[in-house]
Amino acid sequence: MNLDLTGKNAFVCGGSQGLGLASAKELALLGATIILVSRSEEKLQNAIKELDTSKKQNHQYLVADFENIEIVKKSIETFLSKKITIHILINNTGGPAGGEIINATLQQFEKAFQMHVLCSQFLAQTFVNKMKQEQFGRIINIISTSVKQPIVGLGVSNTIRAAMASWAKTMANELTIFNITVNNVLPGFTETERLDYVLGQNALKKNISLQEEKNNIIKTIPAGRFGKPDDFAAAVAFLASPAASYITGINLPVDGGRLSCL
Repeated sequence: MNLDLTGKNAFVCGGSQGLGLASAKELALLGATIILVSRSEEKLQNAIKELDTSKKQNHQYLVADFENIEIVKKSIETFLSKKITIHILINNTGGPAGGEIINATLQQFEKAFQMHVLCSQFLAQTFVNKMKQEQFGRIINIISTSVKQPIVGLGVSNTIRAAMASWAKTMANELTIFNITVNNVLPGFTETERLDYVLGQNALKKNISLQEEKNNIIKTIPAGRFGKPDDFAAAVAFLASPAASYITGINLPVDGGRLSCL
């Protein structure tokens, strides 16, 4: 099985922590050179030190805040002046705040749509031509199991994640002829800061402790535990590899079997 990513460059959004950083670390282990992207330069400087360099990679980082697409465009323009070809794009942006959908404001929907769909569209358009020239490209979107089964209390997130999934499936069909795959990886309950936030909000509403809420959720997971970031990153790395060249347009849950739908 060919998992070698030596000579490939991966642009990893949200790469300073959580699932983004875990994915970047796994890609680096397979030989890829990583460009980490996040809004916090301090976190990026710490994160880049965690990436494997055994294949003599020269990892880099880029500061960009996806809440402002114009700033993202300017940052990317500066980056592109370095003449770096991106072979792997990992779209990964922090999820919208929780809450019932009926109470969500139009501004919340607009902000989330820009951060997720519009920024992903811009990055894909920016990098795809070089992927076509190289006859190798991987676009992997870290979204949510909510595209298969909406999550209670995450109204805006459920809506935007579904839009991302449809965007990806459409693009996958257009690009596969160029050996560019587009796939979505759907994290279940994975041990990240985001998980503690979401479950903490749920615990407050139920007037129980965070640990009680965690115990309740674990009972619904056939694997009997929360996922580890490494569990998730392994799926991302495989889809980015040459071995996954005939897999495109899928939604891959990494959730310990929790989803009740197919």
